Amino acid sequence: MALKALDIYKLLPKKNCKECGDPTCLTFAMKLAGGKADVDLCPYLEDEAKSILGATTRPPIRLVKIGVGERSFAVGEEFVLYRHDKTFYHPPGILFKVSDTLTPEEICAATIRVRDEIFTRIGSDLRFNGIAIANASGSPEVFARAVATVEENADLPLVLMTEKTEALNAALVQVGSYQPLIHAATTENFREMCAVAKKHNCPMVIKAHGIDNLAALAKDCQSEGVKKLVMDICPQSLGDYIATATAIRQLAITRAVPDLGYPVFLDAGCLCFQDAAIALGIVKYASVIITPPLNQASSKAALTLRQNIYTDPQKPIQMNPGLYRVGTPGKDAPVLVTVNFSLTFFTLQGYLESSRVPCFMLIIDTEGLSVLTAVAAGKFNETLVRDSVKKFDAENEVSHKILIIPGYAAPLSGRIEEATGWKVMVGPRDAAEIGEYLHEVWSKSTTVL
Repeated sequence: MALKALDIYKLLPKKNCKECGDPTCLTFAMKLAGGKADVDLCPYLEDEAKSILGATTRPPIRLVKIGVGERSFAVGEEFVLYRHDKTFYHPPGILFKVSDTLTPEEICAATIRVRDEIFTRIGSDLRFNGIAIANASGSPEVFARAVATVEENADLPLVLMTEKTEALNAALVQVGSYQPLIHAATTENFREMCAVAKKHNCPMVIKAHGIDNLAALAKDCQSEGVKKLVMDICPQSLGDYIATATAIRQLAITRAVPDLGYPVFLDAGCLCFQDAAIALGIVKYASVIITPPLNQASSKAALTLRQNIYTDPQKPIQMNPGLYRVGTPGKDAPVLVTVNFSLTFFTLQGYLESSRVPCFMLIIDTEGLSVLTAVAAGKFNETLVRDSVKKFDAENEVSHKILIIPGYAAPLSGRIEEATGWKVMVGPRDAAEIGEYLHEVWSKSTTVL
């Protein structure tokens, strides 16, 4: 049974030292009660208190950080089985996998692609997270050189894939301070791997077939002092992955088997239908996904799916309200009013750019609702337009006082004119028609000059 915040507070040292990251012990206790903090963050907690609090207070799936610096990423710390129950928080890291048997040029090409490639979608820059290097050669020296090649070309999170501690130590000479994810500890080598992970403070993948074996191996590694773990469930097929990953998530979220409360690792390239494996991993609980370098179509599909799944379904994607420029508008440029729903913004912006008519976009705060929904809900109204015109100083940007509103907002035109003192023109309902509207209607308007 979960402990209440005050029960937890009684077990804390009450120093208010702030070393856990919270201002007071009571605040820390409240986070523990909500499963949003780990007891290990308190440096003064006695062993007896730790044993009482244990896994009943830490997040059901531990947070694990991979890499250091700007491109580092965190996985885990999820609280629900289905994203519509609340949301999913930490998108899976997707890393390109290279073999140390490739030429330096081939390794460099994959590394630079991950370093530089960006896909922009509805206002967000989407990119892959890092590089996984596999010790296919079996040679510590060759492995170390491949890792050095990656490191020389980019500052990216890494996964070092070898079960040989000799090869791992050789590679960590190159990147040990950057906390790569090391793969993998097994029932045969976990003590040696744990020693390496502790020495370099690296997160570590544990690898085993079967849920019971994973739980036992996780417990063994915890006993060795390694708590930043990621679980490779070694699926034999897509169906096996779905069944095992879902079962682990259920057991972790309900805290039925606390030793399974770690992020999941998926090597998509080891399964048939690689693209399907990546998609399943994104949708069904994989936190670290490695794959051979993808073509452009597969890359965009994977990054788009990840963005969709890890966007809060209860909160529309929103743009910041403001006055945006399309091209280099002058004083006689049209001012188009629309909502701050991201898809509306970027759709309209694309058509405006295609029209080659420099203009201003006045984005009002409709809480992320589309035009039709915002008008129906009263979120798109004359008061909001009036306040936005004043707040973003639209009248000092243009020499006229004319607003173009979306066709679906036509019933508001009179009220907007009264509230703002600006003349209102009603634009088309479909953004695809805005270019023709600007050329045929706006350009011929005698009120502009």
